[in-house]
Amino acid sequence: MTSTPSTTPGPAADAQIPAYLQALGLPGLADVHVHFMPHNVQCKVWDYFDTVQDHGHAPWPITYRGDEAQRVRTLEALGVRAYPTLNYAHRPGMAAWLNEYSARFAAQHRSAVHSGTFFPEPSAAADVQAALAAGARIFKIHIQVGAFAPDDPLLDDAWGLLEAAQVPVVIHAGSGPHGGEFTGPAPVARLLERHPALVLVIAHAGMPEYAEFTDLAARFPGVHLDTTMVGTDYAEAIAPVPAQVLRRWGAMARRLVLGSDFPTIPHSYAHQLRVLAGWDVGDDWMRQVLWHNGARLMGLTPAQGVGAQD
Repeated sequence: MTSTPSTTPGPAADAQIPAYLQALGLPGLADVHVHFMPHNVQCKVWDYFDTVQDHGHAPWPITYRGDEAQRVRTLEALGVRAYPTLNYAHRPGMAAWLNEYSARFAAQHRSAVHSGTFFPEPSAAADVQAALAAGARIFKIHIQVGAFAPDDPLLDDAWGLLEAAQVPVVIHAGSGPHGGEFTGPAPVARLLERHPALVLVIAHAGMPEYAEFTDLAARFPGVHLDTTMVGTDYAEAIAPVPAQVLRRWGAMARRLVLGSDFPTIPHSYAHQLRVLAGWDVGDDWMRQVLWHNGARLMGLTPAQGVGAQD
């Protein structure tokens, strides 16, 4: 895919990740797609995935189920040095208290990046403004779970604030693994036509509409694609990545960024990294995607270990 082949094999198990990062010369992983939620919300999410097969989908075993402290320790052991909480409001009245939780979590954990969320309701702009004022450096919205259009007029002022601040938003807008009424590239394209300087991170690289969301990344300078579950055994069974899309990704290293969906993933963390390394994109590509792009998007400082990004 690139002129510089990979020289460092991806880790076969989680215990091998620190040595893999050391071999690449990286200080750690900057993962833009990690979830830490209030306990009752996290339990509801896990309850859904525990019964996902009842909804006609493949079983989804949760690899990193544990209490909050255990999950923080696991990320530390894996070498994840920067991660958000990525709460997402799915009904009115949730955003403010989810943002309060995320602010507390970031204050308590040195590797956590302060994140926020919002929802199409009259308070959307105020919720975003408050989160930005409190120090939020990344946001998350989930089109499928929230069942709303990203270009809903109630969100216009909120998007304007985020565009002006150049703060990234991780947006689950693709129709996979499970689709919804408002998912797909067309609504996101309409949003970007109205706010072309938005910094958007397309969750799951837009699965399964990989090509269409890659087109948006090529067209708009702030659009990135996160690697969450992309190319894993689970995802390849339902939405394999076309070879021509992989070739395009190999040439746009600064637009791909590490995402994992930790803790609610049906595979090991190492499996995702090994898949990416197996694309034979080269060690420089891996360094960019595993650390530098996430560090840039989440606003890490040189003191936190960010080196040259090119």
